[in-house]
Amino acid sequence: MDNKRLEKYAELIVKSGLNVQKGQEVTIVCELNYPDFVAMCVEKCYQAGAKKVTVEWSYQPITKLNYIYRSEETLSDFTLVDEAKLKHRAEALPCRLWLDSDDPDGLKGTDSEKIAKASAARYPFLKPYLDAVENKEQWCIAAVPGKEWAKKVFPDLSEEDALEKLWDAILYTSHVTDDPVATWKEHNATLDKRCKFLNSYKFDRLEYKSSNGTDFTVGLIDRGLFCGGGETTLDKNIYFNPNIPTEEVFTSPMRGRADGKVVATKPLSYQGKLIENFRIEFKDGKVVKTYAEKNGDLLEKMVNMDDGASYLGECALIAYDSPINNTGILFYNTLFDENASCHVALGRGFNNCLDNYEELTFDQCKEIGINDSMIHVDFMIGSKDLSVVGVTKDGKRVQIFKDGNWAF
Repeated sequence: MDNKRLEKYAELIVKSGLNVQKGQEVTIVCELNYPDFVAMCVEKCYQAGAKKVTVEWSYQPITKLNYIYRSEETLSDFTLVDEAKLKHRAEALPCRLWLDSDDPDGLKGTDSEKIAKASAARYPFLKPYLDAVENKEQWCIAAVPGKEWAKKVFPDLSEEDALEKLWDAILYTSHVTDDPVATWKEHNATLDKRCKFLNSYKFDRLEYKSSNGTDFTVGLIDRGLFCGGGETTLDKNIYFNPNIPTEEVFTSPMRGRADGKVVATKPLSYQGKLIENFRIEFKDGKVVKTYAEKNGDLLEKMVNMDDGASYLGECALIAYDSPINNTGILFYNTLFDENASCHVALGRGFNNCLDNYEELTFDQCKEIGINDSMIHVDFMIGSKDLSVVGVTKDGKRVQIFKDGNWAF
């Protein structure tokens, strides 16, 4: 891959993704893939004024061995070291970059129930620190190819060619142009216009229908907002882009107001395993039935991780005619596949999808209708004939999506 293109990508991540400010710390979390690119990102952070950059390396095969051989008790441990790291994160608010390159099937063969129980046991210790940094830190998820991931996406190519082709796809869908920072500024402006249009109606609910069986109504929050593109941190008012790429306009729906069936249109990679050809039914906001041709037991465990895991935390609108979907590539990676077409998410909602959320406590956000959970898992429901209609409190119907794409 041409180093000049990779440098532009690294610059985009640091300047538009994280928007690193002078004197800030940065933490980069990544697999043992493309250390040269990680070094590029580190240098770009320092050039942007970072005072300290820390890289936390991981290796999925070792993660898998830990899940296989460690007991549920030791996987559940929350140590003094864990607490010290989280305390520093809450106090220093370093920019956080995740460079995703995991094998979508990399944890196949592990005990899903043991992993779920260990995660649930650790969550009460993690939650206070996660709440403390929400909407206060700059963060970004981007991607680099891993060889197993690349071969999953392009199984008929050699490893070298598959990696090169996946790099091309990542850079294309991330809008890495001659001037990607300027391109993203325009992209964010487009998403902002769509948000303003939707927010002008103050919809009471959204109705989804598709020929594949999706027939679903979800209620919205009175003071809820559609958001998209970049976000702004509380206190310091720093603008950043959490996801590169992103094509979505999203909101957090009202907990307890969702009825009907949604049919997934792409596989979901969850806990290093693929859940395929699945559907979920809701009643009074809660999941009441699940079905999957592959890893249905994992899907069922996911929706029962805690009380909030069976309720929706997000509804996201993305055109079927999106740059990602138009590649014709199934990425087997949520960062990309969720931005190929419309998706919803089970679990934790977003407080910043409420008007004047900065004036509210976490408990007040929950009382208003934002769901809370230890998980937030997106899955895709967009199709070429999906219809989405917004309905106002006085019964006015507005066609938002027609034939899978924006109707305005």
